[in-house]
Amino acid sequence: MQNYGIAHVWAQGDFVTRSIAITLLIMSVLSWCVIVVKGWNVVRLTRLTKNTERAFWHSDDFTDGVKKLGHGGREGNPFLALALSGQEAAEHHHQTQPHLHDGMDFSDWITRCLKDTMDDAIAKMQSGLAVLASIGSTAPFVGLFGTVWGIYHALLQIGASGQSSIDAVAGPVGEALIMTAFGLFVAIPAVLGYNALTRANKGVVTKLNRFAHSLHGYFVTGARLASSKGNLRVATRGQ
Repeated sequence: MQNYGIAHVWAQGDFVTRSIAITLLIMSVLSWCVIVVKGWNVVRLTRLTKNTERAFWHSDDFTDGVKKLGHGGREGNPFLALALSGQEAAEHHHQTQPHLHDGMDFSDWITRCLKDTMDDAIAKMQSGLAVLASIGSTAPFVGLFGTVWGIYHALLQIGASGQSSIDAVAGPVGEALIMTAFGLFVAIPAVLGYNALTRANKGVVTKLNRFAHSLHGYFVTGARLASSKGNLRVATRGQ
């Protein structure tokens, strides 16, 4: 009686079968690395958004508010990046010699600088998600190709041996189907991870947009826009 299983697939497989197995393994490791790294980043940003905005606007002045935004630099703290970007844009517009951008409305200039910072933060949060999307969509077909290739060679071996009983056919064919299972094992976590990270990133981006909107009101009008029961109200800097 022959033994069939993963070890037998690897031992009896040819170059194509082993290459497909290694490819699926690499795709699985890569997708889990992206899920873990980006998942930790989302958790960190979610914790950062809980009290950051409220602490910033309840500061005595802008400098004190920047200190309350936390550490990590611009690369790791998009709230800090937005605040500093708005401050630098306002100072640059007022202090520099006439440039082309000085012909722009001050509000438009602040909006543009904050939007650029937002775009950079969003691009960083979304980096790596394309890898998950690609793995989730291609891994099943890679596994299916391995199954087709394995069944083809299994049938050739069965034909050469002259044995056509169900025992002789079921073992090699069933063994070849392992590659399809591998493809699904790689694809399902990638798809679920992509959906979860995309949904979590949307929540962070919503809070960043709200913070940027308030910063725009602060720099342009000397006040900030805050929401209260769905209505917009103006709160002065001293509040």
